[in-house]
Amino acid sequence: MSYLDNIFFAIALIIGFGIFATNVKKIYRNIRLGQPIDRSDNKSQRWKQMLMIAFGQTKMVRRPIAGILHLVVYIGFVIINLELLEIIIDGLFGTHRVFSGFLGSFYNVLIASFEILALLVVVAVVVFWLRRNAIKLKRFVSSDLKDWPKNDANYILYFEIVLMTLFLTMNAADAWLQNVDHAGYVKAGAFPVSQYLMPLFDGMQASTVVMIERATWWMHILGILVFLNYLYFSKHLHILLAFPNTYFGDLNPQGQFNNLESVTNEVKLMLDPTADPFAAAPATDAPSRFGAKDVMDLNQVQLLNAYTCTECGRCTSVCPANQTGKKLSPRKIMMATRDRLEEVGKVLDKNKNQWVEDGKSLLNDFITPEELWACTSCNACVEECPVSISPLSIIMDMRRYLVMEESAAPMSLNAMMTNIENNGAPWQYNQMDRLNWKDEN
Repeated sequence: MSYLDNIFFAIALIIGFGIFATNVKKIYRNIRLGQPIDRSDNKSQRWKQMLMIAFGQTKMVRRPIAGILHLVVYIGFVIINLELLEIIIDGLFGTHRVFSGFLGSFYNVLIASFEILALLVVVAVVVFWLRRNAIKLKRFVSSDLKDWPKNDANYILYFEIVLMTLFLTMNAADAWLQNVDHAGYVKAGAFPVSQYLMPLFDGMQASTVVMIERATWWMHILGILVFLNYLYFSKHLHILLAFPNTYFGDLNPQGQFNNLESVTNEVKLMLDPTADPFAAAPATDAPSRFGAKDVMDLNQVQLLNAYTCTECGRCTSVCPANQTGKKLSPRKIMMATRDRLEEVGKVLDKNKNQWVEDGKSLLNDFITPEELWACTSCNACVEECPVSISPLSIIMDMRRYLVMEESAAPMSLNAMMTNIENNGAPWQYNQMDRLNWKDEN
């Protein structure tokens, strides 16, 4: 590789990682638009949760077929990209398989394992494509998974096949050149898969094979850089965000909801017989509104959830409301939250990070009250999510807004709350009759 090639390679890296850093900065800014929340407690338990769920994939394998296939792709993604370090060093300094010099025979084991994983990744991706496009599993043929979300999933699969094919073709050309002792191609690596591609180069001139090897090498590294920056626009952002998302996940028992501090203080004041009813309320850091109407009212972990969503549809597939034909889809709740957050981000970009009202909100424009009230708050979606996302927390915060700010609860719920207030029970009968059931026997 000439010095000019080294310079071009360095420029490509700077551009690729520079764009990636810009996208990461946007994501961080958008998440910071949410309300602060303290998740610094129980660090050891949080690390364990992250290692088990994000790294260990424990919730993925609950569905064995998809789980094992995903595990293959995940391990392949992590391990094969270790080779990326070698490619970067070779590209910057003009070396060839630089790691072989000090890894010795272990280098052969590494390259062989990379190739076997690459083949397994191709097989897994083909199965994933068939599940989505030929078998058409129900959770992939939903009304909330069409147009861009549906195409995005397929684009990722095509990307992975192309990258693995380039990797194996590059190795095959490299191995062929090693066998003919071509200058600059030292013998290094074992090629259990790409060796079957080597006969394709028989009869070609060495210079032609060099061109093929160089072309696939460049296309492979540039493809990885393109893929890295495509993540920002894709559901595959969870590759990076699953780790912080599981770390900052809620450790409370499922079904335990948080109380609004401002409301709690009001209730305590009402129950305190020594309190002055005419005294000014103590200063608090209460939010500007009760509950959530827009993404800025949600907390930062909820917004991180939205960016981490894999759109796999496991949450929707177990949602009892969705199964009975209700409009609610927990996956759509997360997708809508992310879409609105991205829209808010574009407004900030346009106005130099200053928020200008755009006449829209998460409630009504992206998520309807009908969807919110269809939720049974059973936590099935939270339990099923492979990366610890909680659609329910967003639903409950938006319900709070509807009840406490707009008094827009369904008639049946309003009747129940009125009965509790007047009768001390959800049913409409006199308080004196509450214990009559004990005499019915």
